Amino acid sequence: MAGRGRAGSGRGVVGWCLALLMVLVGCGGRPATDSAKAEVQRVLDRRATAVLDRDRAAFVRTGALSWFGNLGAVPLAAWSYRVTALHRTGDTATADAELGYRVQGYDRAPVIAGRTLTLSRDAGGQWYVDAERPARKASQQLWDQGEVIAVRGKHSLVLGVGQSSETLHSYADLADRAVPAVSDAWGTHWAGHVVVLVPKSLAGMAGLLGSPASSYRGIAAVTTGETGAQTRAPADRIIVNPEAYGVLGPLGKQVVLTHETTHVATRADTTPATPLWLSEGYADWVGYRDSGRTAAEAAPELHESVGEGEVPDALPSDRDFGFSGAATGLAEAYEGGWMACRMIAGRWGEVRLGEFYRAVGTHQKRAGAVEDAMKKVLDTTPEEFTARWRDYLREELS
Repeated sequence: MAGRGRAGSGRGVVGWCLALLMVLVGCGGRPATDSAKAEVQRVLDRRATAVLDRDRAAFVRTGALSWFGNLGAVPLAAWSYRVTALHRTGDTATADAELGYRVQGYDRAPVIAGRTLTLSRDAGGQWYVDAERPARKASQQLWDQGEVIAVRGKHSLVLGVGQSSETLHSYADLADRAVPAVSDAWGTHWAGHVVVLVPKSLAGMAGLLGSPASSYRGIAAVTTGETGAQTRAPADRIIVNPEAYGVLGPLGKQVVLTHETTHVATRADTTPATPLWLSEGYADWVGYRDSGRTAAEAAPELHESVGEGEVPDALPSDRDFGFSGAATGLAEAYEGGWMACRMIAGRWGEVRLGEFYRAVGTHQKRAGAVEDAMKKVLDTTPEEFTARWRDYLREELS
């Protein structure tokens, strides 16, 4: 009897616990928040399919039309969302999500962008997207800024907002000249094409980079991407500041696009071990390689300093390339890196310059990388190299 009494009591406890568990998690066996998260994920899956199918009606059935019409000209190979968190209050919710997309023919892997979506649920229990925007501290996508116009070149895809088709074609022409120029200097073991983004203004550029506009005032273009990127990394984007770029002359515009294209080509061989004087100097060297410009013409700030007897004591540091410093100091940093690469090409040969760049990039850490590459490729030391570089500045710029 005592045993049966204990057994009966145990069954009661088990039954009570199961009932409590059912109340807590619901009949589906998952927390209610997980159920809502799964429902929202299904809505976003339908939203993604509508984007890829260019199906406006299907997109509207998932919620607000938003930027759908801005995206029509962008050639997409993939588009998907992954809900990472859901913050729900009754029939409203905010979802944190990762948007992954690939541009057809250019991206080897998805570009990942943080997004925040606000949603509401109707009387029938269906969730709808009320708004979608970049996540906090995440960069905008070009279609967040307006209707995208696409222009295809032989080696390029130019996507612009607030720009005429004629203007975007001029960018494509420049990029189409830049790609073979870079391949001639660096080699053909890279994608051999570029994606150029041209927003309406400096503010638009800053939005695409997720930074204050003041950080890029006077900067004509930048390249985004992953250093040391392997085959599964997405393609780089060359992002133009139309305000600074627009005041350049024809040669300046070509040098800038060729410079940025060089960053795209060298990305896989650019690692944390690569100093900025080398990566930026090499990109400038390729940019000016066939320009016919003399050292004094291409390095006016250093030319003035050296002419006044002020020769830099050392190669530019990474800090010298900061956008927040004085414009003169930044210019001298770029010119100093360019002169170093120009010296290598002139004294050791262009092939050795490329080998030196790659040799530095084989290291994963900065310490010892340049020293080792200089010894193996150039048969010199950093001290000897710096002394030669200072002499070279005097010879070329005095």
